[in-house]
Amino acid sequence: MSDWFHNGAPVTSVAIENRGFQYGDGLFETIAIRGGEPRLWGHHLERLAEGCRRLRLERPDAGSLRLQLDGALQASTVESLYCTAKIIVSGGVTQRGYGRARRTPAHTLIGVFPAVPPAGSAYRDGVGTIRCRTALATGSALAGVKTLNRIEQVLARSECLEADAFEGLTFDADARLICGTMSNVFLVDGKTIRTPSLSRCGVAGVMRRHLMDVLRDTPAAVVECDLGERDLERAGEVFLTNSQFGVLPVSRCDERTWPVGPVTRDVMSLMAGNGIAECRL
Repeated sequence: MSDWFHNGAPVTSVAIENRGFQYGDGLFETIAIRGGEPRLWGHHLERLAEGCRRLRLERPDAGSLRLQLDGALQASTVESLYCTAKIIVSGGVTQRGYGRARRTPAHTLIGVFPAVPPAGSAYRDGVGTIRCRTALATGSALAGVKTLNRIEQVLARSECLEADAFEGLTFDADARLICGTMSNVFLVDGKTIRTPSLSRCGVAGVMRRHLMDVLRDTPAAVVECDLGERDLERAGEVFLTNSQFGVLPVSRCDERTWPVGPVTRDVMSLMAGNGIAECRL
């Protein structure tokens, strides 16, 4: 069950001419609401602003957007202290056809959903993953941005459901490791933590950014670089980040297994001390 709002009013449908429906012309943010507050709100706003700039949409006013979100949480029938909010910004209804004017006014929808956290054992023992067959296209002009065009993720996520895997790791057409279907991935080699470059494709998650900020001035600072299947095989530890669950260790990818090692546990402890309570073991 979910509740949706537009300009503070409940809505149950969207115009069929809306460009988000017609062309996937828009962006979205999925926000963890913890203690009634949007976690990593500033990071979400910055990514949304960058996405609007690149899609040539007028950026929603940050103050107005927060008021709309707070109003949606208050009006929703969903438990608002611990839930998930989704903000969709699209090109709205314009003339028919792909093209539209620069700086198109944005059409904003806010949804509120129940949050379903992973089991505690996932944080303690890790989660199982698969290597997805679906490859991500490279060279996207929107690399790193969370647009409404998620067809590759739909296909890859369906593979996870078929395999009963928590997550699937996706590679691009040139066999570079990119991310999970709903997460970012980190590999530990000794005491070095590496994460795939997202300059060609993939989504730069807000939890990924928060983790990198937290670790920036520590010996465990993260290196962004190109990574492949051999790097995954050689990794001593693997973990995932996501705005909703925080940080989760990976215990398996297909037949390859990993321990939940000391670096991952140290990272989780640091994140728990920096606002991500789920990581507290």
